[in-house]
Amino acid sequence: MENQQLFNIVVAIAGFFAVYTINSMTRQIQKLEDKVNEMPTTYVIKGDYREDIAEVKTILKQIFDKLDSKADK
Repeated sequence: MENQQLFNIVVAIAGFFAVYTINSMTRQIQKLEDKVNEMPTTYVIKGDYREDIAEVKTILKQIFDKLDSKADK
């Protein structure tokens, strides 16, 4: 009877550590998924960057054209 009780205790302890380990791994995976889901809001998409740069270049061209017309007068 003592062997059976000892076996039950060992199995219970092993089960506790297994559940704890799985729970810990699940939390870490969830943290990684949260970080991955944050990425698109953190970084600029290439297409958006190109559109913004094109807009800045257009505005600079207008400024330079005005400066050139002022210098010609």
